[in-house]
Amino acid sequence: MKPLFARIRDTLLPPHCLVCDAAVGDDGQFCLACFRQASFVSAPFCARCGVPLPYGGAVGAGGRCARCDLVPPAFTQARAALRYDETAKRLILPFKYADRPEAARGIARLMLRPGADMLAAAQMLLPVPLHPARLRARRYNQSALLARELARMERLPCLPDALIRRKATVPLAGLGLAARQAELHDAIALRPGVEVRGRRVLLIDDVMTSGTTADACAEVLLAAGAARVDVLVAARVADPRFE
Repeated sequence: MKPLFARIRDTLLPPHCLVCDAAVGDDGQFCLACFRQASFVSAPFCARCGVPLPYGGAVGAGGRCARCDLVPPAFTQARAALRYDETAKRLILPFKYADRPEAARGIARLMLRPGADMLAAAQMLLPVPLHPARLRARRYNQSALLARELARMERLPCLPDALIRRKATVPLAGLGLAARQAELHDAIALRPGVEVRGRRVLLIDDVMTSGTTADACAEVLLAAGAARVDVLVAARVADPRFE
C-alpha cells in the first residue's frame, strides 16, 4: 500500500526542490540548478572537527586542523553535508526561522552520506537543545526534527529532550572563541534520569560554526559516562582563514 499512497501524495503534493519551487523526482532532492550551486563538504576537511580545509594546505597529525591539534574538542569527530554558503542558507534559514518543519526530511537525507559511518556506530541520537524561551518562540527545535528523521531512517533510538539548555545564551554569531565558551559555561545539562553511560552518542544539529556548542554538549555527555560523542550537522561554516 505504501507505493500507492506515495503516488497519491506526489500527485496531490508534487515534490519540490529543497531550495526553490522547481519540481523534482522525489522529496529531499535539489533541482539541477540548485544542485550545481550547492557546495557539499568533501575532502580535504579536518578529521576531527570537519571544517573544510584548503587544497594543498598544511594539516596536523592525523589530518587535523591547527586548532584541533592545539585544543582538541571533547567530541571525537564531526561531519557536515554542506558548506554554510548562500545556497545552504536558502535551505536552512527558512527551516529554522520561517516555520518550515517539513524540510527536515529532505535535509536529513543530505546528512546520511557524510554521517554514514557515525550512524552505523551510534547507539542513540541526541539533538542540540534549545532554551525553553527560544523553543516557545520557534514552536519546534529544528535539530530535534533532524534527529528524529535520521533515527527513523536508520532505525536508531532518539532522545529529543535528553539534553537541556538551562541558560538563555545570547546569539553566539560574531563572538570570539573565548566569549562563546564563557557564554556556554554551565548552560547545557543532561536531563535527570537519562542514561548515557557506556553508550556511543551521535549529536545532531543544523549548523556548526566554531563547534563550541557541540563541544559543550559533548563535555556534559562524557562527564555522564558516554563512551564516545560524534557530531553530525547539516551545514558547516568554513574557517575564514581558509577561504
